[in-house]
Amino acid sequence: MDNFHVGKGTGHKEGFPAKGVLFDFDGTLTCPGAIDFAAIKQALGCPLDEPILEYIKMQPLKEKIYLTKILEDHEDHAARLSRPNQGAEACLGALKKMGLPIGIITRNSLKSVMAALEQFDGFECRDFEAVITREAAQPKPHPEGVFEAAARMGCLAEELLVVGDFRFDVIAGYRAGARTVLLTNGRKSTMALGDPKPDYVCRHLDDVVGILLYPVISS
Repeated sequence: MDNFHVGKGTGHKEGFPAKGVLFDFDGTLTCPGAIDFAAIKQALGCPLDEPILEYIKMQPLKEKIYLTKILEDHEDHAARLSRPNQGAEACLGALKKMGLPIGIITRNSLKSVMAALEQFDGFECRDFEAVITREAAQPKPHPEGVFEAAARMGCLAEELLVVGDFRFDVIAGYRAGARTVLLTNGRKSTMALGDPKPDYVCRHLDDVVGILLYPVISS
């Protein structure tokens, strides 16, 4: 039996015939933990409850340049340490065999994504119809990147399945009208009170393909 279920309160009772699948990167396609957000925030002087990019954006120009360099150094280090998440390569391969466009949407930099993809077997940036980094669109939870990815992938945003391990992924997908998957990696949900409910919840990426193929029993 497939290890996914319909998010409570979404009203969806079955799988979704998406025309493209858009993945978050860190902690979704890559193993969780390679990038230490708490350590980065400490190095930046960013409060733990404030998003990093938004914190940097609010600083004076000179400080912004300095903090961005610190962030990029941490991201580069994490990219070298990163490894594909459980089921990531198999999931991507299965979607390609199904003829579905695949994409990446991340708050990370393009440089770091390209470096991390070097750890993947048989996948690099050119294998994705869309790679949306913070240089290409406003970062999640803003939906701009989802709309941009859909355009590059040749479909509408509402025809996308957006997969991610953090609440910002679900929020961005929801705001764009896409179906959303919260990937828990076997951990506690990252959703907060008042957030939109994910349409589906998966423990591992192996389960994502099942959403596209099989009926789902609501739980």
